[in-house]
Amino acid sequence: MPEYRAPVEDIRFALNELAGLPQLAATVPAYQAATADVVDSILGEAARLANEVISPLNRSGDVTGVELRDGKVRVPDGFAEAYQAIASGGWVGLRGDPEFGGQGLPHAVSAPTSEMWAAANTAFATCPELSSGAIEALETHATPQLRALYLPYVLSGEWAVTMCLTESQAGSDLAVIQTRAEPRGDRFRLFGRKIFITWGDHELTPNIVHLVLAKAPNAPPGVRGISLFLVPKYHVAPDGKLGARNDIHPVSLEHKLGLHAAPTCVMALGDNGGAEGFLVGRLHEGLACMFTMMNCMRLGVGLQGIGIADRAYQQAVAYARERVQGRSADGKERVAIIRHADVRRMLLTMRALTEASRALAYAAAVNLDFAKHAPDPEERRRHLARADLLTPIVKGWGSEIAQEATALCVQTHGGTGYIEETGVAQFLRDARITTIYEGTNGIQAMDLVGRKVLRDGGGALEDLLSEMRNDQKALETDSGLEPMSRAFGAAIRATGECSRLLLHSAPTDQNFAGAVAFNFLMLVGVVAGGWQMARAALVATRKLKAKAGEASFLRAKLATAHFYYDHILPRAQAHAATVQAGSASIMELEEDQF
Repeated sequence: MPEYRAPVEDIRFALNELAGLPQLAATVPAYQAATADVVDSILGEAARLANEVISPLNRSGDVTGVELRDGKVRVPDGFAEAYQAIASGGWVGLRGDPEFGGQGLPHAVSAPTSEMWAAANTAFATCPELSSGAIEALETHATPQLRALYLPYVLSGEWAVTMCLTESQAGSDLAVIQTRAEPRGDRFRLFGRKIFITWGDHELTPNIVHLVLAKAPNAPPGVRGISLFLVPKYHVAPDGKLGARNDIHPVSLEHKLGLHAAPTCVMALGDNGGAEGFLVGRLHEGLACMFTMMNCMRLGVGLQGIGIADRAYQQAVAYARERVQGRSADGKERVAIIRHADVRRMLLTMRALTEASRALAYAAAVNLDFAKHAPDPEERRRHLARADLLTPIVKGWGSEIAQEATALCVQTHGGTGYIEETGVAQFLRDARITTIYEGTNGIQAMDLVGRKVLRDGGGALEDLLSEMRNDQKALETDSGLEPMSRAFGAAIRATGECSRLLLHSAPTDQNFAGAVAFNFLMLVGVVAGGWQMARAALVATRKLKAKAGEASFLRAKLATAHFYYDHILPRAQAHAATVQAGSASIMELEEDQF
C-alpha cells in the first residue's frame, strides 16, 4: 500500500487563499508571529512527521491492536516513540497559552496538523488531539492553582488527557449520569463507571489527566446538576512530582469496528475508596465546561473525517493509475482504470468533497481565532457567531463525506478493496466512528437548527448567506464562471427558503425541527462547500490570468470546482426538498407498525 503524503500545497492554498490566515496574522496582534515563513515551516515539519513517523504505524497498529493485561493497557510497537516525537516537538501546545508553555499560535495553524495526522494514522492521532479540548477547558474554567500545576505538563505533552463523559445508561443523555462526587475539604472523591473513554489508559505518558463529568450532593436535576472534575491517574504534589496511583482504573477494553490501535476503555472510579478529583469551573456548571471541550473536539472530528477522506482519495488514485482493466473508450487499447469515466467520477467526488470540506473547516478555525483575539468586541462577537454556526456543519458534513469517500475508495479497488490485506477497508472502518462520537450527527443537526438557527432567528445563517451572495455576484463577472453563478444562486435561495420555513414551522410543529434537521445540515454543508469551491475558482481564474502561481495546480483547482458544481451542488436541491416535506410522512407510521 502506498504511504500517505500530506497535501501541503492544497492545505496552503486553503489556508491562505480561502480561509484568510494572512489577514488574521496581519490584523490580530496576538497572532503576528504566524508569519508566512513560520506557517510554512510548521506545515512542512507536520507533514514530515505524518509521512515518516505516524503513517508507517497505521497498518501495523490496526493489525496488532491493543491489550489490557495485568491492569495495564499495551499499545502497538512504535506508538510510544511516535508520541514522544509529537510531545518533544511542542505540537500538543501549538495554540496553548504561552504563560504555561504553549506557543500561542492560531487554531488555523493547528487545524492542518490535526488533519494530516488523522489522515496518517487516525487511531494514534486521537491521543494528542484529545489534549486540545482539555487545554481549552482548563485555560477557560480551571482555577489559577489548577492551571499553574497541570497546564505546563499538558501543553508540553508530558501528560496525556482524556474526556470521561459517557455512561452505559446515559449515552448522549448526560442528564442521567450517575457518577457521583463527594466533597472532602478542597477536593472531591468520585465514584462511578465511564464507558467509551478514548485512550483511557496507556503508558505513552507517565500521567494521564482525566476530565470527568459527575454530580455532587444536592445537585439540581438534569444537566443543571452536572459538574466537571480533574482526576489525575497519579496524584500530583504541588511541585509536580507524581505520587501514588489514584483510584481510577481501566477494567476492560471495547472491541471496536475500527480504530483498533486506540484503546477505548471502561474506566472504574472509586472501587478502593474514591478517586480524588478537583472541581473545574463552578459547581453544577459542568455543562458549560463540557461544551468548551466539545466544541473544540467537534471541529477536530470534522478534520479527522476530512483527513481520512484525503487518505482514501490518495490510495484510490494510486490504485486507479496502476490497475489495468478494460479498454479505452475507442476500444483500441487496454488501459488503467483511471481512464474510465465512472472511475474518474468516483475519484473526483472524493477530491471535490475533501477540498470543499477542508476549506470550510479552516474557515471555521480562522473565525474561532478572530473570536478569541480580535481587537474589536463587535468583531469578536460576529466571528464567534460564525464559528458557532460552522462547527456542527464541519463536524457533521465533514464526517459524512468521510463515509462516502472511504466507501468510494473500496469501490475503486473493486473486490480487492473488500479484502483486509489491501488495507483500504481500514479507512472505512476507522471513519465510521466520526459520525458518532463527540455528539452523533443527529445531535449536530439538532444543534444547528436549534441553537444556531432558531435561537437567533436565523441571523447568523443569513449573515453567511449574504457573504455567499457577494461571492456569487463575483462569479458573474467572469464569462467562464457564469454557469457556476447561476447554480450557486439557486442553491443560496433554496437554503434561505428552508431557513425561513424552519423558523415558521418549528414553533407550531413540535416534530418539524427533528424531522428536517439532518437534511438541513447536509443542505448547508453542500452549499457552504460550494461557496468555498466558488472562491477557489475565483482565485484560480485570477491567478491564471495574471500568470501568478503554478498553472497546472490552478487549472486543477478550477476543474475540481467545475466538477463540484456539476455533480455535487445539485444535491442541495434534494436536501431542500426533504426539508420542505416537513415531518408528516416521518411521523405517519405508528410505532407498532415498525
